[in-house]
Parts: sequence; structure tokens; C-alpha cells
Amino acid sequence: MTHHIQLPLTREKAAKIKSGDTVYLTGQIYTARDAAHKRFIELLRHGDELPFDIEDAVIFYVGPTPAKPGQVIGSAGPTSSYRMDAYSPELLKLGLRGMIGKGKRSKSVVNAMREAGAVYFGAIGGAAALLASCIKTCESIAFEDLGTEAVHLLTVKDFPVVAIIDSAGEDLYVKGRTAYLGR
Repeated sequence: MTHHIQLPLTREKAAKIKSGDTVYLTGQIYTARDAAHKRFIELLRHGDELPFDIEDAVIFYVGPTPAKPGQVIGSAGPTSSYRMDAYSPELLKLGLRGMIGKGKRSKSVVNAMREAGAVYFGAIGGAAALLASCIKTCESIAFEDLGTEAVHLLTVKDFPVVAIIDSAGEDLYVKGRTAYLGR
């Protein structure tokens, strides 16, 4: 099934998305990789607020390359999601509703996703230029000292992703492998 989702990604919207569905996201998403995630957790442990409202937010695991003249952003391909697994359950408890990356997620993340009603989306790593063309604005909002790994607010239009793990915990990687081996 194909979905066109206007962000933010509420629990109700996330519940309609099933593992394997094609999804086009429109609205605002945030970028953050492992260094930024580590800082998020440090902020929370010190009783400080995150640099953005995480409720119903989507985080794209990307460190975009610098934009060339006339471009909004450089290449924007996903990074390996397992690098955020140590931090994701705590953010999911705070209302994080969507994550975009590539690769498998740990059992603790999948369990936290079920509880939070969240979705893990996969983006195609080799299509960084296509993904960048769907990004209409890019604004650095936190941790600028991290360079390309700073946190950015992106406005996206029809940003293409595939639901890898849905809010019920159904995993496309597991489902696909099972179907292949069952042939």
C-alpha cells in the first residue's frame, strides 16, 4: 500500500502504516546521528530540554554533505540505524514517532517502538541525490560544532521511504527473509 503522510506523524497516522508500505512524507523532519543522539540523552539526564519538540517527530539518521551553490542541501543518504539503538528507546518513550535510516534495529528498539506506536522507515542509501531533491529547506538548529552531524530541521515534500518496522513490530527484513526461504 502507498501512503502520503502530512507530518507530524501522530500515533493514529503511524498505526495505519504497515511493514512493507511505501510512504511519502511531507512536512518537517529532523536530522540527527549518533553524536547528536548521545547529546540528547545527556541533556535529558541533566534535566534540560531537547532542542526540538520530540512529540510526533520524525528523525532522519543522516549527516548531509554541504550544499553546493544554489542547492538547499548536499547529498542526504541515510546512515546505519543500529548506531542510534542505545539512545532510541528513551526518545521513543518521549513521543518520537518515526525514524528514517538503513539496516536492522535491535530488539529493545522494536519493543520500544511497539509501546510508543512508532514506525521505522528505510531510505535507499544509493539514492542520496534523489532524497536531497525532496528536501525543500534546511536549517541548522543545534550542535553546530558537530559539522555535518549537527541537528537540522528539514522541510520535505514527498520524501520516499519504505516502512521497515511498523508500530505493531512487524519487520520487513524478517518477513521478507521468511517469504524467500519459504519458496
